[in-house]
Amino acid sequence: MTEVLFYHLQNAPLERVLPQLLERSLERGWKAVVKAGGPERLDSINNVLWTYSDDSFLPHGTREDGPPALMPVYLTAEDDNPNEANVLFLVDGAEPVAIGDYERCVLMFDGKDEAAVAAARKHWKTIKAEGHDATYWQQSSEGRWEKKA
Repeated sequence: MTEVLFYHLQNAPLERVLPQLLERSLERGWKAVVKAGGPERLDSINNVLWTYSDDSFLPHGTREDGPPALMPVYLTAEDDNPNEANVLFLVDGAEPVAIGDYERCVLMFDGKDEAAVAAARKHWKTIKAEGHDATYWQQSSEGRWEKKA
């Protein structure tokens, strides 16, 4: 079964948290897929990954940037895994489809968006019912991640 981590964003936006988590994944030797809720968000995420740090680089791209199999971090709005990634990041309302193809799935949701919180609760119930190992992480006021469930 896939390990599923729910990240409840409260004190830092996706644009600050996602690059850090992707860096940790690459440090483990993993490849990643970042699935956005729609294609319109891919450009924004792509730009963030290019500009989030002056002294760091995350090798990433979309289908338009070349062979996906060669990309350590692949950005998409589809349910594909063309780089044979170990970890799937679901952002901006992306649905958890075919998560069993990954070792780990990280579902990130905006805690200030009631619809996103409601969707995360629904996904939690479904994922637990499917037998996946799910944990819930919430940001503290200091910005650290605390395991809540």
